[in-house]
Amino acid sequence: MREVIPDPTAPADVLVVDDTPANLDVLVEMLGEQGFRARPVLSGFLALQSARLQPPDLILLDINMPEMNGYEVCQRLKADAALKDIPVIFISALHDTMDKVQAFDAGAVDYITKPFQFEEVKARVQTHLRTYRMQKELEQQYAAIKKLEELKDNLTHMIVHDMASPIQTIGLAVDLVLSSETAPDHESVEVLARAADASRSLTEMVNSLLDISRMEAGQMPLHPADADLRRLAEEAAETMHLLAGAKEIRLAVQGPSVPLHADTDLIRRVFINLIGNALKFTPKGGEVIITASASDGLAGAQVHDTGIGIPEEYHERIFEKFGQIEAGHFGPGHSSGLGLTFCRLAVGAHGGKIGVRSRPGAGSTFWFVLPITSTNDPNPEPGGQASSEHVQHLDRCSG
Repeated sequence: MREVIPDPTAPADVLVVDDTPANLDVLVEMLGEQGFRARPVLSGFLALQSARLQPPDLILLDINMPEMNGYEVCQRLKADAALKDIPVIFISALHDTMDKVQAFDAGAVDYITKPFQFEEVKARVQTHLRTYRMQKELEQQYAAIKKLEELKDNLTHMIVHDMASPIQTIGLAVDLVLSSETAPDHESVEVLARAADASRSLTEMVNSLLDISRMEAGQMPLHPADADLRRLAEEAAETMHLLAGAKEIRLAVQGPSVPLHADTDLIRRVFINLIGNALKFTPKGGEVIITASASDGLAGAQVHDTGIGIPEEYHERIFEKFGQIEAGHFGPGHSSGLGLTFCRLAVGAHGGKIGVRSRPGAGSTFWFVLPITSTNDPNPEPGGQASSEHVQHLDRCSG
């Protein structure tokens, strides 16, 4: 079944069916002069065969033909799921009212009586082609709306799932401390620390939702300042230290100091998201290593993990909004699919690029590169402002 919308700029494909060669010649010539692509066939059997091989945009169909008449041809077309939506116009010498009624009962959209005036044929063909194309556009729009509805439902489920755990942690921690009749001991302090971590997770999730919306709408300007990329990585790693320790994952930062001019809050949060993503999909006893580097006017960073890895077909999709939902995740962890989208937009807003090198079972390396002096792009795309020179050096910084 052809699912695409007929291209309104391409010549319409009209299948002309008539067992009289002279009639075919006249119609094909007239249609051709009007810019249509006319395909003539001499029988109902050939019409069905041709339509199944290459579905046309419209069919002009004679009624009185040997072996298989037009009514039967139309009925068979309408019984075929791949062909049933193609408009059929009968063009016949039969002019009795019952002939026309039978034609419409068979599934035709119109009926033209011979001898015909070509201006009438042209007008009716154009009208039904427009209707057919509008119908296909509506079907595609409906399918897109259904997909968005499914995505929204998945998003709601994932956000609720992601929020349930930190909310429960906060509630349990507070209950434990409140139920204690003595001053908070070391264990109580640890419980409160877990509650604070859970609260920060919720705050980060909400901030990501808000910031992604603002960046997509071009309403989130950068606030660049002089910074050190390695130091920003270290600050992010310190934030994630407790989570790494709980999973017994080695978390380390390496590489030289890399000065740059960027929005420090956004870049720090890029690191936090990438590190958090790495920790989520790295098993107990693994490692996550952040490396800073610099080359030819670019500041580069890598976040390498020894986790489960990502199939190549998802390397770009996971950076799309809710892309991890569509990809079905890659392991036991759950995600609303917003963190990597935030990273893509934040890096793109600085004129940089972001990507991943990974394969299942071999871990992942998320990388990004930024110009040492960033630009403020009010409508960022993935790596939107990196120059051709930056792209040429991308492998050197990310490898």
